[in-house]
Amino acid sequence: MPIKPRRSYEAGHRPKFLVVVDESEECDRAVYFAARRAARVGADVLMLAVVEPSEFRHFLGVGNVMLAEAEEEAGKRLETAATCVRAIARLEPQSTIREGDVAQEILSLIEEDEDISLLVLAAGGGPEGPGPLVSTLAGKGGSAIGFSGKGLAAFPVPIAIVPGQLGDAEIDALA
Repeated sequence: MPIKPRRSYEAGHRPKFLVVVDESEECDRAVYFAARRAARVGADVLMLAVVEPSEFRHFLGVGNVMLAEAEEEAGKRLETAATCVRAIARLEPQSTIREGDVAQEILSLIEEDEDISLLVLAAGGGPEGPGPLVSTLAGKGGSAIGFSGKGLAAFPVPIAIVPGQLGDAEIDALA
């Protein structure tokens, strides 16, 4: 897949930091970092929540009910994250909810929005590892996200991975 040029810093455009908002404990670290960094460099924050399709979708509307509930929960997570961004960066974040595979939806959104200049993720520090998304992007050569083994070298934007154990003061010093 050819990498679409970014237009973040061209006239009429403004860079966006894409942050994935999920139910992980460390997600708030990625939101905090994205907000602080955006405030510092004059960027916007775009928050993405992805709802994975229900395997029960074809059973008499059960899947539709499950999808609606999942979207409602995703909306609540996005609003909580938006409150954080407003307080930290004094800017109104953009948000979107998508249905599908998380990695594929990240790529699709980056492809569609040429102002996205950075993907911000948080890595868990527990014994279970950095988290499934970071593991997919960094640990499997990228084949799960359509780069045919080229991995992160072919990813369309830089990725900032925020260690989940960093506190606000540590992130403030970095962002």
